[in-house]
Amino acid sequence: MGTTLHTLKGPKGATRNRKRIGRGPGSGTGEQSGKGVKGQKARTGHHGARLGFEGGQMPLHRRLPKRGFSNVFRVEYTVLGLDRVAEILATAPDTEFTLDKIVSLGLLRKKGGLIKVLNNGELSGPVTIHAHKFSKTAQQAIEKAGGKAVLIG
Repeated sequence: MGTTLHTLKGPKGATRNRKRIGRGPGSGTGEQSGKGVKGQKARTGHHGARLGFEGGQMPLHRRLPKRGFSNVFRVEYTVLGLDRVAEILATAPDTEFTLDKIVSLGLLRKKGGLIKVLNNGELSGPVTIHAHKFSKTAQQAIEKAGGKAVLIG
């Protein structure tokens, strides 16, 4: 007889019978059906717990204090010190620091960023700096050196 669909069989050991639970002590999974003795996992309807579940104990994420605050209206400025301006002036004398020039020098990471100039150095000569904010002492130091502090926006 030839091989036809109704005569085909899988190889020996390819299929196994399902484990029949709770079918007497001779089966090896009788009495408590392989679930141990009592407890939450032995009950019907238990299908694993949600993430962070600790068996009814107060979970860690609820025991720990919640601290801190993130202000969504916070405005961050990139700081530009007068010492850095003086350094750049020493290597490449240029009397004007526009926003595009500051970006091209790599002092501002992103084009839409805001700049604040701080007084932490001495200026040797007059320079015009365009920025979004100036500290009072930085503005005085720029004007004292004969330059201009121009506010953007």
